[in-house]
Parts: sequence; C-alpha cells; structure tokens
Amino acid sequence: MCEQYHISVMPNECIETLNVKSGGLYFDATLGGGGHSELILRKGGNIIAVDRDLEAIDYVTRKFAGIPEFEGRYRIVHDNFKNVKQVLKECGEDKLDGAIADLGISSKQVDDAKRGFSYSKDGELDMRMDREQELSALNVVNEYSEEQLSRILFTYGEEKFARKIAAAIVRQRKASPIETTGRLSELIQRSVPFRKSGHPAKKTFQALRIEVNNELSGLGEALCDMVDLLKQKARLCVLTFHSLEDRIVKQTFASLATGCICDKSLPVCVCGHKATVRQIGKALKPTQRETDMNSRSKSATFRAVEKL
Repeated sequence: MCEQYHISVMPNECIETLNVKSGGLYFDATLGGGGHSELILRKGGNIIAVDRDLEAIDYVTRKFAGIPEFEGRYRIVHDNFKNVKQVLKECGEDKLDGAIADLGISSKQVDDAKRGFSYSKDGELDMRMDREQELSALNVVNEYSEEQLSRILFTYGEEKFARKIAAAIVRQRKASPIETTGRLSELIQRSVPFRKSGHPAKKTFQALRIEVNNELSGLGEALCDMVDLLKQKARLCVLTFHSLEDRIVKQTFASLATGCICDKSLPVCVCGHKATVRQIGKALKPTQRETDMNSRSKSATFRAVEKL
C-alpha cells in the first residue's frame, strides 16, 4: 500500500520482553509507523495506541484497515501518551497487560523536509509532532531571548557552544527572521569550531525539538501512570534515544523498584515505601546487525520493568 513510514527499533527485544498474551490489552504510547503495534496484534494482543502526529495516525489506520485479522482489535487515539490514564478511561478500560513506549522521532518525520526536523534538508522551521499546536521551532528561534535560547541548547542539547550559537541566532534575526532549517543549520556551522564527528547542528536541533514538543516534562510521571495501570506480572518496555530521556527512565524505574527509602541509621522502616516493579535485566543496546541495517538505531537504549 503506502510507502514505508518507519523502521521499528529493537522489535524482537521489545516483543519478546513484553510477553504478549493472546487476547491481552496493550498500550502503544508512541504509534509512529505502527511497527510495534503490528507485532503485538500478530501475536494475538489487542491495542490502544496514541500519537500526537495525525499523519502517523492516518498512515497506520490505512495500513491496519488492509489487514482483516486486525479488525476490531485496535483503537488509535490522537493524544499525548502522558494522558494515558484519561485515554484508557475514555476507551472504557482500566488495566493493561503491557505497555510499550518508543520515545524516538520517526524516520518519516525526519525525512520529510516540510516537517522541519532535519538539519540536512531545507524546509520551514517547524518541528511540531502535533501540528495543531501553536508553538513551533520558528517561534522559539525568532522569539525567545538570547538567554532562553542558550539555556535550552545547553540543557536539552548538551551543547557546549550554546552561548555562541544563541548569540549568533539573535544577531542574525535582527537583520531578518530565520525561517528555514537550512538557514539555521548554515548559521550554526559558521558559529562553532569544526567537529570531527556528528553534524554541528545536531545538538541544537535536538534541543529545539525537545522544547517545541515539551518532551521531557512529565515523562517520569507518565511512566509511573503506565505502571499503575499494569496488571500484576505485566510489563512496561521503553526505548530511549538520547541521554536526557534515558536518565529519566532509568531513575524512574530505579525508584519504582526500590523498597524502603528510610535513612539507614533508623532501626526500623517508617517510610512505608514499597517496590512496585522489578527491573528486567540490564539496559540493552541494538545488535551490530541491526545498526548495520538501520543506522538510526545506534543511539537506542532499551529498558523494561515488570509489575509486582
């Protein structure tokens, strides 16, 4: 039918760990091209999936409509996965047999210059996953103060030349607005020293994308909500693609898997804190074979927990 939308990362690790039960209900927090959802459906599971991107929803809806055995076994909702409890309530459900969250950006979003995510393709500055929201990268680049821009680039992009890039952006936009990805990318390349590895604009574009889509705020709370909704022995699997979001996932899972948090000097526990999950193995990285076939999988980290 339609062109390939996205290559799912670590699909075997995700589905094997999720341990799909026939007839079980699973939450796909980030539908994307529907790769993980499709594998769950083929294993006999049922799906509630969300995505902020209407293009992704349209693509997967058309794709799944052409597979008769999927009929009546999936529901796709235009929403943010951080609203998981409300989504399930509106779907008339209260418990899950598992959940998966692939926190990466889809290949289709990167490859489509019109979406404005790519530093290597010229297009209008946008970067909105949900194109119905008002804030875009165009607003951030042209309206945020130099101090705000510097903070965002340093915090979300871990860009050591954040101040220099922010200053260059502010100088340039005084002459004329910065309206395209190509122009911003060229400006960054002129503003920072030569780098042997990685595009000079990569960290800045990551930071802008995170700011535009508010990706990190509420992530830990959303993971806790998903765990709350899991049945006993059900699992939550998460794929991250940069250190900032992986740190949040790692810390959230560690906290949920920890029992007593009292001061060790106390003779008895007074906090009443109990572990709600167990962590499944160590964090995993893609195999060499997968990264050879899909270079965009290289930065992925996979973590999973099981509800106690």
